[in-house]
Amino acid sequence: MIALLQGEIAYKSFDHLILDVGGVGYRLIIPLSTYYALPETGRVRLHVHTSVREDAIHLFGFGSMAEKEIFTLLIAVSGVGPKLATNILSHIPAADLATALATGDIKRLSSLPGIGKKTAERLILELKDKVPAPAAGSNHTHSTPAADRLDDLLSALVNLGYKEAAARKALDSLELSPEARFEEILKGALRLLGQ
Repeated sequence: MIALLQGEIAYKSFDHLILDVGGVGYRLIIPLSTYYALPETGRVRLHVHTSVREDAIHLFGFGSMAEKEIFTLLIAVSGVGPKLATNILSHIPAADLATALATGDIKRLSSLPGIGKKTAERLILELKDKVPAPAAGSNHTHSTPAADRLDDLLSALVNLGYKEAAARKALDSLELSPEARFEEILKGALRLLGQ
């Protein structure tokens, strides 16, 4: 079973990429969150889930171990296959999905493409106790004023129409000083996203 691959991006599209590992091209199906987190070219390392069926072997690639772990939980639920699990992760960050599952947020889950109310209820029933519980009053286990400010900035960028992964990447690439004002950081992130 292939669990991790490191190599050069040979081709990248919204739903898959081809990773050149020592001259062998591996096709990995990826969620949009991984697509936006990866560079257009260069060397990358992806966590991999190998799906073996009697008629095919598919590789699913993830930019983080958290994504892979929640993907593995999702496909263990009856009626949720690897493609639906990938689609779910394309429309909600892994941390937000874990929070929605742990808190029983049927409305949030059933708003995801391909998930109806019954599937949302089944996901909550089967996974509620398997995902980490969110901290009281927060979607994050460790909340600091700086983290809260970054969450506010991320929310502002998403509300302006930017994809969350791209907005997060822009914020991560900014050199932030503790004294930087919200508006200055937002303008800096908008400049990066506009390039």
